[in-house]
Amino acid sequence: MTKALILYFSATGVTRKVAERLGRAISTEVREIVPETPYTSADLDWRDKKSRSSVEMNDKRIRPAMVKRNLQVEDYDVVFLGFPIWWYVAPTIINTFLESFDFAGKKIILFATSGGSGFGKTVEELEVSVSGDAQIIEGKLLNGAQTLESVSAWVRSLKI
Repeated sequence: MTKALILYFSATGVTRKVAERLGRAISTEVREIVPETPYTSADLDWRDKKSRSSVEMNDKRIRPAMVKRNLQVEDYDVVFLGFPIWWYVAPTIINTFLESFDFAGKKIILFATSGGSGFGKTVEELEVSVSGDAQIIEGKLLNGAQTLESVSAWVRSLKI
């Protein structure tokens, strides 16, 4: 049987709710990726070119620090990785996370929340941050309208 883990980053709580719903749908552990310095509403102001999120997304080399967690990713076959879409891709803290662990041989299935944009070049921008033969799969946008039943149906369709 496939052993799965759900990991997520949520700056405002929206992705957290989706991750928790996904956790209930597949009855597995849900863990949060926590930035060392939490994001404020000013940090998230995409209209301000000097806001923290704007600066990070304009320089893809930036790797925001995250709180270190005792996480044994080698114990899992599949990792569901969730985040909000920022500027058509994952926030760079997701790169920080992927670069902090060995995902060799793992299947990483993405899920995201978004106010209107899709995954864009997310997979391409995350592949440079994983080790070995990890496989990143563009999953699904799971915005607020997703029910427990629809999330369960999506997971079943993955045949993992």
